[in-house]
Amino acid sequence: MESRQLGISGAWEFAPQVHTGSAGTFVEPYSAPEFAEAVGHPISLGHLNVSVATAGTLRGIHFGDVPPGQAKYITCVAGAVWDVVVDLRVGSPTFGKWEGVLLDDQSRRAVYLGEGLGHGYVSLEDRSVLVYACSQPYVAGREHRINSLDPAMSIDWPTTGRDGAKLDFIIGRQDRAAPTLKQALDRGMLPDLRAVNAWVASMREKSGKNPGSPP
Repeated sequence: MESRQLGISGAWEFAPQVHTGSAGTFVEPYSAPEFAEAVGHPISLGHLNVSVATAGTLRGIHFGDVPPGQAKYITCVAGAVWDVVVDLRVGSPTFGKWEGVLLDDQSRRAVYLGEGLGHGYVSLEDRSVLVYACSQPYVAGREHRINSLDPAMSIDWPTTGRDGAKLDFIIGRQDRAAPTLKQALDRGMLPDLRAVNAWVASMREKSGKNPGSPP
């Protein structure tokens, strides 16, 4: 499995080897030793989510309070989505920046988002299936969202699907009503980089990795 740290610290892309033959396809989308070697600590499994989305479904930007936050390891097992990471850590040099990665049932890539980062995606075809491994159980009072269409973030969401057809965005009520990045900042909703670094350092210390390394 190949790994690549994205332009936002705390986020990685993983590309597993895909084995294809007459009997079908086999892939290992997650490897604990290779993950820990790249990220610097293992990920615990708080819960597992499966999301099935129609073409044009736009979800996000979701994030959790830190500590403990909610890290996510995400892969697309059917269909295709354009997955987005947003840096929501106050004090980060890339605060407010985003990066997108295509996740689909061909490349079988996965994305890891560490604590303090926001997540969103748009489905590029019907019945796209995302699987999330989350480091912490869902707790409603600790989970928040930023409006995915906030012009201040200027996320370049795809407007055509994998088949080239125009996408009509489908956005849930809560996501549509979410605050902008500035509103969330003014309300004190966003995670602080120092708190995130301290939390990640504690995980690395527990796993025997260097606690002074950046996330």
